[in-house]
Amino acid sequence: MFSKILVANRGEIACRVIRTARRMGIATVAVYSDADAGSLHVAMADEAVAIGAAPARESYLRIERVIDAARQTGAQAIHPGYGFLSENADFCRACDEAGIVFIGPPTPAIEAMGSKSAAKRIMEDAGVPLLPGYHGEEQDPALLLEAAEKIGFPVLLKAVAGGGGKGMRRVDEAGQFDEELAAACREAESSFGDSKMLVEKFLTRPRHVEIQVFCDSHGSGVYLAERDCSIQRRHQKVIEEAPAPGLSDDTRRAMGEAAVRAAQAIDYRGAGTVEFLLDVDGAFYFMEMNTRLQVEHPVTEMITGQDLVQWQLQVAAGEALPLQQQEIRVDGHAFEARIYAEDPDRDFLPATGTLSYLQTPEESDSVRVDTGVRQGDEVSIHYDPMIAKLIVWDRDRSSALRQLAMALTHYRVAGVTTNIDFLYNIATSEPFRQVKLDTHFIEEHRELLFQADSADENQEIALASLFLLLSRRRLAEQDAVGHGDPYSPWHSHSGWRMNEPHRHSLALDYRGRTVEVTAEQLPDGYRLFFESVEVNAAGSLAGDSLHADIGGFQQKLSFAEHDGSWSAYRSSGAFHFREQLADLGDADIGAAGGNPRAPMNGVVVQLLAEVDSPVAAEAPLLVMEAMKMEHTIRAPAAGRVTEFFYRAGDMVDGDAELLNFAPDQVTDP
Repeated sequence: MFSKILVANRGEIACRVIRTARRMGIATVAVYSDADAGSLHVAMADEAVAIGAAPARESYLRIERVIDAARQTGAQAIHPGYGFLSENADFCRACDEAGIVFIGPPTPAIEAMGSKSAAKRIMEDAGVPLLPGYHGEEQDPALLLEAAEKIGFPVLLKAVAGGGGKGMRRVDEAGQFDEELAAACREAESSFGDSKMLVEKFLTRPRHVEIQVFCDSHGSGVYLAERDCSIQRRHQKVIEEAPAPGLSDDTRRAMGEAAVRAAQAIDYRGAGTVEFLLDVDGAFYFMEMNTRLQVEHPVTEMITGQDLVQWQLQVAAGEALPLQQQEIRVDGHAFEARIYAEDPDRDFLPATGTLSYLQTPEESDSVRVDTGVRQGDEVSIHYDPMIAKLIVWDRDRSSALRQLAMALTHYRVAGVTTNIDFLYNIATSEPFRQVKLDTHFIEEHRELLFQADSADENQEIALASLFLLLSRRRLAEQDAVGHGDPYSPWHSHSGWRMNEPHRHSLALDYRGRTVEVTAEQLPDGYRLFFESVEVNAAGSLAGDSLHADIGGFQQKLSFAEHDGSWSAYRSSGAFHFREQLADLGDADIGAAGGNPRAPMNGVVVQLLAEVDSPVAAEAPLLVMEAMKMEHTIRAPAAGRVTEFFYRAGDMVDGDAELLNFAPDQVTDP
């Protein structure tokens, strides 16, 4: 076994690898960019080496610097984590040439699966079922469009060297093809240095089910159950679970055996994941093989009781697999929710900022948090905006789902917008409980996940108002205790008024509007008036937990504060509100002016319009890149660009005006 390894990654996966290495008595070396000098993975490692500037291409993707760091510190092996260089055959080859063990598959295996088109041909020879598609080398756009028309729309464009949803676009009709192809190629070139595409038939209601495989250098290969990763946005996974619910034993075994055949077809070694699309009729099709550990590997660990990083280290050191197929056991059910700095209400736009407050759920045998950040750390534009992975386990799916919902209510983050409320809404939604899963789940249930009906909105407004009123009362009681004279009027917090009821006024920011609330204090609660609604509300507050009675409907919920706003978690989902203070009337930020603005900090990739040339409404004007994702800025109306304020390659601050836009003049008939 190795005595020292280098982890060629950052964030939560670097911390994850370091924890297992430490438990095994293996010293660790971290590498870091200028932006990560004070990061958690650097603090956890025994040694750390600076390898360059903040952009990944100037640090974490610099093969020679990573190899030099390993040589400098005497590391015998390198664990690549996932992302960055983890599936880079040149990096694997450089490790071999330097006499350093690459903790992963051999170079030929990475090369075989590194091209999705080549991988499809290998899988076909190995008897693994494939989707109809074009996997050839010719990349002429006209040829790709012709292939798409033969396959039949909708089709999916996929980068042959891709992963994680990068360089992937759905195309529903021929008229969209050229624009989507160009965008997918740019994103693929930026993320992987390879713009080549393949075209496949797009299944309309598939599930994404993947198999965890492991092979050693002694000829053994196993699969460790499967994971369902169907809940996705932008082709990136949001919630994963294991085992996949609703699969028959025959399907489960057939997928596992096909995955092992796929791995053995390329003489695989180490941890890998074979991803399948499962159609509604039970048929499954090979999608791709990721020649590395997956982000969602903890759910497999939770149901098998195995440490997959330890398995990686043992196999890389030449040892046999710890277990054979018949020895692998599955117990219970596990979920993983990815906590991202992003705004679901703005099409999951990545967010940046400082984590000014961070409180995670208490960890136990049933709750695990894998993270690479601490309170005070910055979420920057340079890397993926994932804050952490929340993993839960219980004896069955419904019990584990309750664990997930509860743990999400205890995850508190301030300083950046997160997707925690959105994850809670998924976890508590009836379709998710009922296993109505497919890769379009979020789009199909958007209204349920993002909005409430009017009756439910009235409940939420009343609950928010009651919480704020009881919070005010609690503060008044605390102030009263501090007064020495029990007969002083300042000691009273009853709200008594002579000959008139005591009234409170509230103004809430709620679901994009201002709600004015008047509360008349009653002996046992309040009568609330808002938006033509009148309802009685009563309850008790214990910490941030509210036991409420709204018009005879009793319920319990919890509240989390972040940056002056509140998230409320109830059994039917989460909602968000902020109390407006009368003396802080904010202007309508961003309402003035019609020039398109940058949605966040980023880099201008390409200018798509000619200055002073007419453009139609919604025509693409420029492309920005931030946090590894492209964002197309479109024309707000028919008109023309009179000036671009930035060129390709320029850094842009969030909310900065990008260009000067002159809309066409509309004349009355």
